Amino acid sequence: MKKLFLIASLFVSALAVQAQDKKADDVIKVNTEKYDFGKIKHNVPVTTFFEIKNVSDKPVVIENAWAGCGCTTPEWPKEPIAPNGTAKLKVGYNAAALNFFEKDVSVKLAGVNEPKVLKITGTVLDEAAYAAYEKEKKGSAKTSAAKPAPKKTK
Repeated sequence: MKKLFLIASLFVSALAVQAQDKKADDVIKVNTEKYDFGKIKHNVPVTTFFEIKNVSDKPVVIENAWAGCGCTTPEWPKEPIAPNGTAKLKVGYNAAALNFFEKDVSVKLAGVNEPKVLKITGTVLDEAAYAAYEKEKKGSAKTSAAKPAPKKTK
């Protein structure tokens, strides 16, 4: 009898543990998992928004959001996201360090063990390099605008 009780207890415990193994992707969908700022100017902060949709049948709560360093700052909604509802996660980057960057932003959902990891990337240019980039970008826009559109062939 004790063995039967022990086996039944283990079975119930295994089911409870399995129920807690929900993944973030089972509960939410994000419009993009990686956002590239492209080329940005040194010491000019930038922000983007990730749109989070609740694809479950219960409200979803974002418990916390964090980044690996102080240069990246996520701001998340504190109120629950209703089923089929959406919310925006704001992520800022301070652009204090030059060169390419790739930063992780982790989003912890209530009732989900593993956080959802999003990424931001970009390249921070010094003032002179950014000015040259802007000049080149404007020049290529004028060149492409001056060219006639290709004709359709039959």
